[in-house]
Amino acid sequence: METLETARMAEGLREQTAGLARVAAGGDPDTQVPTCPEWPLRTLVGHIGQAHRWVAELLRKGEPAGVPDPWQADPGAPAGWVEWLNDGAEQVIGAVQEVGADTEVWTFLGPRPAAFWLRRMLNDTAVHHYDAAVTTGGGFEIADDLAANVIVEGLEMLAAPGAEAVRPALVELRGNGERLGLRPDRGDGWVITRSPQGMRWEHGAVEADVMLSGAVTYLMLVCNRRIPLDDDRVTITGDRALMEHWLTHMAI
Repeated sequence: METLETARMAEGLREQTAGLARVAAGGDPDTQVPTCPEWPLRTLVGHIGQAHRWVAELLRKGEPAGVPDPWQADPGAPAGWVEWLNDGAEQVIGAVQEVGADTEVWTFLGPRPAAFWLRRMLNDTAVHHYDAAVTTGGGFEIADDLAANVIVEGLEMLAAPGAEAVRPALVELRGNGERLGLRPDRGDGWVITRSPQGMRWEHGAVEADVMLSGAVTYLMLVCNRRIPLDDDRVTITGDRALMEHWLTHMAI
């Protein structure tokens, strides 16, 4: 697992949770979330706080409870959202510290270090921070290293052994050597290769059949299907249909 240091992930989870809480608290709980159109803002907030607490319990008990239903989450009145959300993030961080970041625990991809769940909650919270910001008109910010971490985790999960068993539709990402590039305006990029055995990826800026370029935050948002390929903050060159196909089938 190529990831940030545990302390940085804990700091990032606090940053992104606090940002989400700040922009969500000023919104109408019943407003539809444009980037999660099946959810009102209340359900988005409930999902994050619920997921944080579910993960903390999983880590402490060593096994998962039933998969939580976001529609059953009760975040309470908006006046209490900031405290409730931030408390959930602290529960995740505390649970990872209690069991040990390197201790193997249950995950949907098989046994992984407990830090897997800290990273998963950080990245899920970061993406939903953007959702909340779009809903309420609040600002969205994420540091470059955290945005890159969202991208890398996504690539790692898509290429992980057993990923197709979790989501059979990922078989559509197989190919015959087609290459897709993600090129941030600062730092290393990534190249995705579609092979008959599945998807693989690597750091680098080698030639690709299609290249998506822009600030790493916007690459992150495209990869999570929050902004479209024709957004003027990113540039696409080469085989656009190849990139569109990958984005359509890469959700896990």
